[in-house]
This record gives sequence, structure tokens and C-alpha cells, in this order.
Amino acid sequence: MIKVGDRVKFLNDVGGGIVTAFIGKNRAKVKNEDGFEVPYPVSKLLRVDDPALNKPDRAAEGQESPSVSTPSLPKKKKTKGKIIKGKDSPDFYFCLVPDDVRNILSGEIGLYLVNDSNFTLLYRFSHLKEGEYETIQRGLVHPNSKKELEVIDQSEFSDLPEYGFQLIFFRNGEEELQLPITKTFKVNPVKFYKEKSFLPNSFFKTDALIYQISANILNTEIDKLTDEDFRKVIRLKEKSEPAPAVQKSRPPEIVEVDLHIHELVDNAEGLKNREIIEIQLEKVEREMRQAIQSRAKRIVFIHGVGQGVLKQEVARLLKSQFPKYEFHDASFKEYGYGATMVILRRG
Repeated sequence: MIKVGDRVKFLNDVGGGIVTAFIGKNRAKVKNEDGFEVPYPVSKLLRVDDPALNKPDRAAEGQESPSVSTPSLPKKKKTKGKIIKGKDSPDFYFCLVPDDVRNILSGEIGLYLVNDSNFTLLYRFSHLKEGEYETIQRGLVHPNSKKELEVIDQSEFSDLPEYGFQLIFFRNGEEELQLPITKTFKVNPVKFYKEKSFLPNSFFKTDALIYQISANILNTEIDKLTDEDFRKVIRLKEKSEPAPAVQKSRPPEIVEVDLHIHELVDNAEGLKNREIIEIQLEKVEREMRQAIQSRAKRIVFIHGVGQGVLKQEVARLLKSQFPKYEFHDASFKEYGYGATMVILRRG
């Protein structure tokens, strides 16, 4: 059994350190040679100072042991990455990869940094908790390769930190220095309950939840253009072709949104009441903004009767986030007692 103070190696990764604390029953904090504490599953730690490994065989006591050459274990090859023609854009991704995509909640989820480019990448990966960033890992990712950052399980879903990345990327022979990238991610644990959050990809053999760290290069280049550059393009376009007739699309009269949880997630099993409410309110806010943008006249949120908790939460959200819009119970004839109508515009 692994205890605090034991020296361990990582079973599926290079490195190791000393166990400093435990996080729940299944995870430990390991202080590596750089002085950083890395969370790691206990099941993937190998104790290297176990006295039992050095205990002599009693049956062999008094006998001369023959000289036996013990073959050394093969060292894990460190990937140097590879250069792929056309991968000249600095594309970096934060990926969450489940052990079993068909049963995400029962297994562990690996967190990875993917370097999908011909650049060499230096990184710092950190957690933001209680207003302070704690370095979890730092290092180098070779071109067109990936690095496992840590592993999480269901016991940590309710208390996920904000993840922070600081990146410096470069390649030999470039004519100008690249600006560093900083990015933070707040992963909503609700995504772990939706199968559609995990998608097929070219980085892993299984589906993954993928966030892009690097900015879209095309958008970055567009941001560099001046107002005069845009005006020149517009003048040239006006000279070259007549303006097409604009067909105005009629805004929708009324938008209906069903807030029953089975309409919002693929599988609601295991969700707590508070998590269900958060999913439903997130849907309300998103649909409100879309309806306002599309100039809909009214929007109806169908929440059902129940205990009235969701109805009260919807009303509270509308008052705080959308105070200028009037709302009331929707038509009893059409929706019974279980819906709220919001008036977005009159006429």
C-alpha cells in the first residue's frame, strides 16, 4: 500500500517523485524533481522503495547464489515529434479523453496538451483555486505530438479548478519571434453527462472533448487590417459588381423552448437537482439571447408544474439578466400551468 512519504514512479509516464498527500481514496499528490505537486491516480503509481523487493529468499539462505545477469528494463522512448508538410499554423489544443466513452462517469478522464503543428512548444499548466495559480506541470511538447497533463475522475467533477496555460512556441529558421499565448478554461462538468460533448478526432483513437488554445490565425491576421484596408476592399467590390437585392427574412412570431431535462441531455442519470437546474437555466439564457437577436416577438419556456422551483428560478434569471422584458404565465389553454411567456417586442 502506498503511503505519504513513499517514493514512486509513474506507471504510464516518464518521471515520479514523493507522495505528499492523498486526494480522496483514489488519487495522490506526487512532488516531482522540479518541486511541483502533480495529482495522479494511485492505481498508476509504482512504489520503488518497497522493502519486500529487497527481502532475501529464506529457502535460499546458506546457499551460494549463482551469478545471474538481470536484464535491464527497456527505457521508454521519448518522442522527438515529427515535421509534417503544411502544419505551419500554431495549432494547440486542450483535450479531455475518457477511458470509456460509452460509460464516461465510471472511469477516469485524461487531460492532454496536443501540439498539432511544426512548432516546438514550451508550456506551463496550472490550476486556479482561491484566486491563486498553482503550477501542476511544465515542460516541452515536440512538434505534432501530445503530453498527458493529469487524470481526473467523477469524484472531482463538482470541484474542478480553472485550468491555465502559458505557451511559448518556436522553430528554427523563423524570421520573427512569436508572441506567447495565455489561455484559461473553466470546464462545465455538465459536459461530462452529454455524449455529444465527446467527438471523433485525429488525435486519439477514442472520442474526446477538445478546446482550442491557440487563436484562429485567420482572425488574427484580419485584426491586423486597418479601417482603410477594409474601405479599399469595399470600394473595389462596389466597382466590380452590382449590389444584390437583399431579401429580408421575417422574424419568428413566437419561439417555444421545452426545459424538461430529457430534452436537453442525452442521459440525465446521476445528475443532482442543482445540476439539472443549472442546465435548464443555461438553456433559458442562451435561448433568450438568440430570440432577441433574431427579433422574435415572444418566447415561451415550458417548464411543467412540479413543485414550482424551476418556474421561480426562471423568473429570478429573467429579472436579473433581462429586466427590460415583461413576462407572465403563458396561455392556460395552450400550456396549462407549466409555461412562462416573455414579451420581447410588441407590434
